[in-house]
Amino acid sequence: MKHFYIIANLDKEYVQEAQVFIKAYLEAKGAECLLHHTPERTRGGAHIDGAQVPGDTECVITIGGDGTLIQAARDLAGRNIPMLGVNRGHLGYLNQVSRQEDIAPVLESLLNERYQLERRMMIHGTARRKEETLLKDIALNEIAITRKDPLKVLRYSVYVNDEYLNEYAADGVLVATPTGSTAYNLSAGGPVIAPGARMMVLTPICSHSLNARSIVLAPEDKVRIKVLNSGQVVSFDGDTSMELKAGDCIDIRCSELQTVMIKLKQISFMQNLSNHLGGI
Repeated sequence: MKHFYIIANLDKEYVQEAQVFIKAYLEAKGAECLLHHTPERTRGGAHIDGAQVPGDTECVITIGGDGTLIQAARDLAGRNIPMLGVNRGHLGYLNQVSRQEDIAPVLESLLNERYQLERRMMIHGTARRKEETLLKDIALNEIAITRKDPLKVLRYSVYVNDEYLNEYAADGVLVATPTGSTAYNLSAGGPVIAPGARMMVLTPICSHSLNARSIVLAPEDKVRIKVLNSGQVVSFDGDTSMELKAGDCIDIRCSELQTVMIKLKQISFMQNLSNHLGGI
């Protein structure tokens, strides 16, 4: 690799130092390294203008937390540019690098083509009001329907492949990818799925029924969630969102787009999961 592009969340501690180090290191080795320019007032959660990323970019390096990498993956979906995350957040399930002393060896691996690529599935959601399309977007982690009013119980019906599944009363519901299974889905009591798998998991959030359980679905399955009362909000990876009304539907399916992740460590997914769950 010789052409790099850095996307950094400058609101996080030590990100500026990491950005300066990475750019200087790569350029000293004869590589090209460009920085993404984000307006000062919108640094943290700003969307990325894909037109700024040159066509010959071989690797996007994100510096921040998992949210920084997820934002980049969504905004650059379809470009198939391999991504590497440098963690300056908290858990950092998606990021390959956490410690400052590990950055230089990782950059050497990239420069010398010593890495593997992982293709992570994404999901696509469409919000509809009768025959009108309200919103379309993709997600790397999950599409969630949650309540706007913290005291209100949400009611919704779930259909899979146009067949009625169940009606729920809960604080919400989400459909997650394997990548997202260690995020909101895990907090809601859903199962952890290996990142290389191709499946979706539907998880009720704090259901008011004792028999409500997560359901693992095949990648070809299509999920429809019909909202039965107002005060609900649909969000894509916690970013793009809109309020829903009673009768609105969200159709969710596996997307044709994928996120390409760089894998450097020989550590297994299970060991990585154990390290994070153990607070290491």
